[in-house]
Amino acid sequence: MAAAEPAPQPGPSTEAATADDQAGLDRTIAALADPFRRRTVELLGGRPHRAGELARALGVSPSAMSKHLRVLRESGLVAEEHPDFDARVRVYSLQSAPMRTLRSWIEEAERGWAEQLTAFRRHLEGQHLEGQHLEDQHLEDQHREDEA
Repeated sequence: MAAAEPAPQPGPSTEAATADDQAGLDRTIAALADPFRRRTVELLGGRPHRAGELARALGVSPSAMSKHLRVLRESGLVAEEHPDFDARVRVYSLQSAPMRTLRSWIEEAERGWAEQLTAFRRHLEGQHLEGQHLEDQHLEDQHREDEA
């Protein structure tokens, strides 16, 4: 009963796709900022649920759940389906594309942090070696003065 995700469509340009990706990432992060929506995503990670099931599981009113589900739908994190047997029933399922984009962004940020930490470590090691070299030079100078 899970909705199939549409195949990615080639964009008019890489810049436009990047802007779209950034806007989508912003919507994903904003949607996940709320603890009830994060819990909804966790529940939907197990299996699709009806809106009423989600509201009961989270202890929120149906109208509050509807608002949370609207935000999640608009962000692309969930899809809504209406089973053939009853158009009034709405079943929600998790969509993976926004989470892949979020994961990719986090991995890119982690690479940047790792590079910065590595550069900082090299800087500190360089200062340590330079300090050690100056200390050795000072000791050698002192030794020469003592001998003279």
